Amino acid sequence: MTSLERVLTTLGHQEPDRVPFFLLLTMHGAQELGVSIEEYFSRAENVVEGQLRMRRKYKHDCLYTFFYAAVETEAWGIDVVYSGDGPPNAGAPFIRHPEDIQKLEPPDVKERPCLQKILKATEMIKAEVRDDVPIIGVVMSPFSLPVMQMGFGKYIELMYEEPKLFDHLMKVNQAFCVDWANAQLEAGATAICCFDPVSSPTITTREMYLKTGFKVAQETLSQINGPTATHMASGRSLPIIGDIARTGTAVLGTSVQENLSDVKRACVGKLTVLGNLNGIEMRRWTSEQAETRVKDAIAKAGKGGGFILSDNHGEIPSQVPEDILFAISDAVQKWGRYPLDWIDDYGG
Repeated sequence: MTSLERVLTTLGHQEPDRVPFFLLLTMHGAQELGVSIEEYFSRAENVVEGQLRMRRKYKHDCLYTFFYAAVETEAWGIDVVYSGDGPPNAGAPFIRHPEDIQKLEPPDVKERPCLQKILKATEMIKAEVRDDVPIIGVVMSPFSLPVMQMGFGKYIELMYEEPKLFDHLMKVNQAFCVDWANAQLEAGATAICCFDPVSSPTITTREMYLKTGFKVAQETLSQINGPTATHMASGRSLPIIGDIARTGTAVLGTSVQENLSDVKRACVGKLTVLGNLNGIEMRRWTSEQAETRVKDAIAKAGKGGGFILSDNHGEIPSQVPEDILFAISDAVQKWGRYPLDWIDDYGG
C-alpha cells in the first residue's frame, strides 16, 4: 500500500497492511539542512527539502506543511519571536482592549507573504509526491486563535463577560480560518488539521464548549472543502468525544494524559484516533523505551483500524534525537503489521 492508501483504509475503520504513523516533524528539518530554525522557515524550498528528506529517512506516512503556529498572527501583522531550539512564537498580542475587536477584519491570504510561502511549499510537495502520500495542512481553530491574538486571561474574560464581542471575534476568525484552510487544499493539501486546544476539557468546561467552541467548530468545518482532523494539542478529549464527532471532523488528536484504550473505545465508528506518544518524555527515551511505548499504543488502539500512531501534541520537539525517531519507525515496522495477532498474548 502507499501511505495514502494506508491512511484512507484506517480512516474507513478497516485494517490496512500496517498501522500508519505520522512523525509530525517541523524543526528537525533545519537540522537536516544544517541551518538555523529562522533560516529554515524563511524559504519554502527549505521546508520542502526538509520534509522530503525526513520522510525518506524515517519512512512515516505523511508530509507536514505546518511551519509554526505564530504564522497565523504574523498574517495579522504581529512579529514572530525566534529561538535557537524551539518553535517560533507570537509576539505581543495585538488585541489590547476588547473594543479593538470591533475594528478587526480578516487578513487576505493572497496578500500575506508568510502564508504564500506555505502555499508554495504545499504546491511543491504535491508536485513531488502526487497522490502517494497525504499532505497535512494546518489551521488554528477560530476558537483557539484568540489566545495568541489577545492573551489567555483576557480571552477567557471575553468569552464569559462580552458575548457580543466574542461572537464578532469568532466571525472574523472563522472567515480567515476557512479561507486559509481552503487555500491550502487548493494548493495540494490532502487534509487540514485544525488545532483547537481551548475546546479541550483541560481548559474549557463541556457546558461552555457546547455554547461556544462546539458551534464554532461545526460552522467552520462545514465550510472547509476537504477532510479535517481536530487536534487538542496535548489537551484531554474523552468527556467531549461524542460532541467532537458531531462537528464533522474525521480524526481526533488525543492526549497522553488519557488512556488510549478508553479513547479508542469512545471513537470506534466515529473518529480515527491520532496519538498519543509523549513528545516531551521522548527526549529522554532509550531506543528500548521507544519500542515499548509504540508497542503499547498499538496494542491499545491498533485493532480494527481507526488508529494513526503519532505524538500527542502535533509537533515533536527539536531536542528529540534521531536515534529515537528511528526506533519509533522500526517499532512500527515490527509491531504494526496487520493482523495484530500478538496483541492477544500481550500483557502490556
